[in-house]
Amino acid sequence: MSAKAVRQAGTCACGGKGAVILACSGAADVGEVADRTARLLAREGAGNMSCLAGAGARHPGMVSGFKEAGTLLVIDGCPTACGKKTVEGAGIRRFLHLQLGAIGLKKGATPPKEKTIKAVAGKARKLLGGASGGGGGCCGS
Repeated sequence: MSAKAVRQAGTCACGGKGAVILACSGAADVGEVADRTARLLAREGAGNMSCLAGAGARHPGMVSGFKEAGTLLVIDGCPTACGKKTVEGAGIRRFLHLQLGAIGLKKGATPPKEKTIKAVAGKARKLLGGASGGGGGCCGS
């Protein structure tokens, strides 16, 4: 079923009223922290993790879903900000951005430990909680 068909059917796909989370999954330690943080947030119901590569590939259904999301959070590991640049390149302008260097994590010096991932998830939850229309989980759950 296409993303458009799923949205029309009223179920959650890559967009809707809930939060959608996209993460860098780069080779650096902070890329792994970003990815694992997004997965943790999705498991906890803070939002629906989706595929950043869909924005990079300019997949019409995914890009449309990201634009229609109640809240879109992009988590980048390092200051290169590939995630942010990817969504901007897809024409997406309305999103939250969490760059791990901005909260004190350094590329090459941040082992992906559970304590670190939970701390980053806490920062992300605060961002999601302060966003209009988001933070309640995927499709308002």
